[in-house]
Amino acid sequence: MSLKMKTDRLRELRENIEQVELSIPQEELCRRFERLYTGAVNDVLREMCLPNQALPPQIMPLRDEMVVCGPAFTVKAVKDPTLSGELEIRVKMLDDLRPGHVVVWNANGDDHASHWGGVMTRAAIKRGCRGAIIDGGIRDTRDILQQRFPIWSRYRTSAGALSHTRVVAYQVPVYVGDVIVNPGDFILADIDGALVIPRKLAVQVLERAEQIERNEEEISEWVNAGMSAEEIHRRGGYF
Repeated sequence: MSLKMKTDRLRELRENIEQVELSIPQEELCRRFERLYTGAVNDVLREMCLPNQALPPQIMPLRDEMVVCGPAFTVKAVKDPTLSGELEIRVKMLDDLRPGHVVVWNANGDDHASHWGGVMTRAAIKRGCRGAIIDGGIRDTRDILQQRFPIWSRYRTSAGALSHTRVVAYQVPVYVGDVIVNPGDFILADIDGALVIPRKLAVQVLERAEQIERNEEEISEWVNAGMSAEEIHRRGGYF
């Protein structure tokens, strides 16, 4: 009898990123998601027994009107006081961005340094990046705002990344809070925060969320007409 721990199935589940083709064009999918709101999409994920897809509520947009959807380009960073090689991997990471990506940055709990700034924003925009979700800090806030780049973060600081933190990997599965984000999963973010939509479910989630939005328009009409809460509930409405 082997005493070796059996981890092959878990390793395959966590490390082999499934390549899923979408049944509708990615740009159309993102545009339709951006017309919705995270609450409706989160309700759909809950229906699908995925109730914990929202990223930590401390990660909020730089401006309330910001909305973004796109496939995740994941980045993993760690606290590190050394500098050698840090700029080189950042350069390679930025050059590997593709149109439509939303950067998702795992800072591994760093609460001091900025992980994203104005120059990185400019480089990301040039490569067609749609936005960024930073589970850490940003700086050069005025510059980022002037570039109209949708970004969510935990905090702002003047402290730069060098000598505080370094990128160790990208386009790998990462944790953001307790949520696993795989490269290519879809990110939807708005005034209420950000959430992760598994790529293989993206079209199904979109279509159901659009249906929920239509349902809620009808429920709002019932409320505006003065219908009682009991009658609305009897008709299948909810609050």
